[in-house]
Amino acid sequence: MPPTSTSRREYGIPISASEPFSLFERDTDLKQHASYKAAKAGNEQAAFILLKELALHFLIGIKGKLPKDAIFVAPFARESGGDNAIPQVLATFCQSIFGGEVDNDIVQATRVFHTGADPMERLAMRPEFEGRVRPQQPYVLVDDVTNMGGTLAELANHIQQQGGTVAAIIVLVNAGRLKHLAPDKTIIGKLERRYPDEITKLFHIHPSALTANEAQYLIGFKTADEIRNRRTKATQEIHRRLRSKGIELAAGDDG
Repeated sequence: MPPTSTSRREYGIPISASEPFSLFERDTDLKQHASYKAAKAGNEQAAFILLKELALHFLIGIKGKLPKDAIFVAPFARESGGDNAIPQVLATFCQSIFGGEVDNDIVQATRVFHTGADPMERLAMRPEFEGRVRPQQPYVLVDDVTNMGGTLAELANHIQQQGGTVAAIIVLVNAGRLKHLAPDKTIIGKLERRYPDEITKLFHIHPSALTANEAQYLIGFKTADEIRNRRTKATQEIHRRLRSKGIELAAGDDG
C-alpha cells in the first residue's frame, strides 16, 4: 500500500535549523488562550490577538538571531474544523519584527488532517508542497505547533529540492518528545541496517530525511512486518476518525 504522498522526501531538517525557536513545550498553553479556537478555525483577527498577547515578547527576544533577508513561510494546513489562521499570521508578525518578507508562493497541495493523529497516521498521511522557491535564498519556517516535525520536514524538503536554504524554524509550541528536529545519526544507521529499503518503500522518505521523533518512533519496531501492519491499522484509524467528523476521504487520499 503506497503512502499518500507520491513525492519522495530526500532532504531532512538541516542541522543548523534543528532546534526550533519555541515559546511553549505543551499545546495546552496555547489552547488556554481565549482566541485560540477562533484562530484555529480561520479567524485572522483572533490569530492576531493571540499572537500579540502570547508571542510578541518571545519574537522580539530572538531578534538578531535570524538572517535579515529571510523569507518567512508557513505551511497552510487545512484542519477538520477550518483553516488554521495562526501560521500565516505568525509569518506576518515575523516579517514585521525581523524584516525580510512573507512567502506567498508555496502552498500545501494535499489534505492530511493531522489534528488528533498518532505518529503512524502522521507518517502515513504526508503533506505535499508546491510553489516557486527562490534558489539560494534563506527561508525561515514558521508554524503554531510541531509534534513529530513531519510537516516542517516536508516543507523543508520542498524548499531544498528547489534550491532554497532553510535557515531557521520558529514555532509557538515544540511538543515533540525530542526537541531537536534533525535525527541522531546513530539511530538512522540502525534503521538503514534493519530496514534497508522498507522505510523508503512504505513512506517515500529516505531514512536520513526522517525527523528525530519519526526516527525514534520507527526504531521501536522490531521487524518490517510490524511497521507494515501498524501502517495498515493506521489507515483504518484515519478513515474512522475522519468519518466521525463527517469527512470522507476521496479515493486514493489514504494511499
